[in-house]
Amino acid sequence: MKNRLKGFAFVLTTVVSSLTAQNVVVNGPDGKLQVTVSCSEGGEASYSLVYNGKQMLESSPLGLETNLGSFIKGMKLTGHREKQIDTTYTQSRIKASRIHYRANELVCSFANDKGQKADVTFRVSNNDVAFRYTLPRQGDTGSIVVDGEETGFRFPAGTTTFLCSQSDAMIGWKRTKPSYEEEYKVDAPMDVRSQYGHGYTFPCLFKVGEDGWVLVSETGVDSRYCGSRLSDVAEGNLYTVAFPMPEENNGNGTVAPAFSLPGSTPWRTITVGETLKPIVETTVPWDVVEPLYETEHNYRMGRGTWSWILWQDGSINYDDQVRYIDLAAAMGYEYALIDNWWDTNIGHERMEQLIRYARSKKVDMFLWYSSSGYWNDIEQGPTNLMDNPIARKREMKWLQSQGVKGIKVDFFGGDKQETMRLYEAILSDADDHGLMVIFHGCTLPRGWERMYPNYVGSEAVLASENMVFNQHFCDEEAFNACLHPFIRNSVGSMEFGGCFLNKRLNKGNDGGTTRRTTDVFQLATAVLFQNPVQNFALAPNNLTDVSPVCIDFMKEVPTEWDETRFVDGYPGKYVVLARRHGDNWYLAAVNATGEPLKLKLDLPMFAGKTVSSYSDDKHMQPQVRQQNVKSDGKFQLTVQPQGGFVLKNN
Repeated sequence: MKNRLKGFAFVLTTVVSSLTAQNVVVNGPDGKLQVTVSCSEGGEASYSLVYNGKQMLESSPLGLETNLGSFIKGMKLTGHREKQIDTTYTQSRIKASRIHYRANELVCSFANDKGQKADVTFRVSNNDVAFRYTLPRQGDTGSIVVDGEETGFRFPAGTTTFLCSQSDAMIGWKRTKPSYEEEYKVDAPMDVRSQYGHGYTFPCLFKVGEDGWVLVSETGVDSRYCGSRLSDVAEGNLYTVAFPMPEENNGNGTVAPAFSLPGSTPWRTITVGETLKPIVETTVPWDVVEPLYETEHNYRMGRGTWSWILWQDGSINYDDQVRYIDLAAAMGYEYALIDNWWDTNIGHERMEQLIRYARSKKVDMFLWYSSSGYWNDIEQGPTNLMDNPIARKREMKWLQSQGVKGIKVDFFGGDKQETMRLYEAILSDADDHGLMVIFHGCTLPRGWERMYPNYVGSEAVLASENMVFNQHFCDEEAFNACLHPFIRNSVGSMEFGGCFLNKRLNKGNDGGTTRRTTDVFQLATAVLFQNPVQNFALAPNNLTDVSPVCIDFMKEVPTEWDETRFVDGYPGKYVVLARRHGDNWYLAAVNATGEPLKLKLDLPMFAGKTVSSYSDDKHMQPQVRQQNVKSDGKFQLTVQPQGGFVLKNN
């Protein structure tokens, strides 16, 4: 990483409002985003946030409750220091490949009534705020347990929400929840309670009247803390950080994280904009974290086939996997993913033969594993390998010896620190054996693309398998697709497993649930949904029963992006997004409304260029045409209901 401490405007003021109350104000580099940190006469720390003169967060509490003492009341602001941050880093597995991060950092030092010290660090860029707590050693005490956080987010009256409820623990299929797979409620008033009464999973999107948008999340969570969520709203429009439920992980492990001193909590992040552009384009989850280890391996991203999504458990046999390996080879894909039950239905010995066959076709392999040992009722194997360090390393040694390139680990138990430690242990051991890692049935990634060089992506969303299981989710596919670029996929790679080209979602393309969206809609999601390894929901029959327009596009679509730009949209209604891979720009649009969507767009990235446009014809069938974009980049398009539109420069 290259650090360049160039001069740019740093605005920080201290305002003494009384003998005991004090405000410290820090602005972002362009002066529009302003954070005010306060300590009241009663000794309660708080912060507020203004963007371009408009109040986006009202006075919101800060503080920790710990086993050493309380850092909530009786606090004094004893000092502050500041510095400028100007860094550039590269990252191949997120929405942009080269990021220039400029921010003003403010560190506020507090002491409680026992004289115990704690710092709160704020980093304020043009549209993002990240903050965390740091505690020094407290005398002879070198560790701390955080029993709870006071950290909150208080929104102005009239704010509406776009939120996903946190489920009960140890419910659902095989007692595998929570797994971040609940449905969103959109444009809801703040006083609507969460479905289960446990608050909401990160990230959380808010519309502050006509003044703008706020996205709240967290990043930098590793083995030293738990994953958090937002509580239900309390009096005064206040949401607070909530820890995992005791029932998670089958009741094993504490909800209260512990870490050594000196030490820090994860970063809480707030992205703000008058439009949705800063929300979609934010890189704050990666701006404020660092790689936790270096790798000796050159991991290759790419596309993959995945039999289980359409052909289900019955496809996990040698012959069907040969067909999907052949499909990957025909498509020019790098990978084939073999899902659960391979250990019994194929076995390690025949799997070695299958891997050799795949290699002869220039296709590499990902293999599925259950994470679980004791926190759910999963039978699907392999089980009891990833949770045990000795068994895990033995299995990974075998995987490396066979040339397997990655693993998909499924069905985690919750967000306790114990589970965060398991995620990190799997990633670290996998890197020692040259393996990439995908997580399913899992929590939100929190800066992990930059923290762990072999991390590929996480599900943590109501993903494609739900469309196979329930017609309701087919009916809601377009609605959900118009949420993810603004919320879930904005803060981390999303292993959705989509791009169905079967109209009926079963092996024969003749039964089961029915897809409501068009084929071009499916093509568009290959661009809209960002994950550096995409396991697409294609089937061998698609090579002959689907328009060559679609197959040719799916052969070429990349999975790594150098730049992402928000063009237009509204959560749950429609979205238009542009991404660049090398010199090639792709624009993707989908429509969840009930009417054709006619848009007049400014597309400077396509100005004066000849493009291929993919759209739905009058019969809702895919068509591709060559078009010339005007030199000023003005372009008009129509997206059909449940349909899509894609532009690709030639």
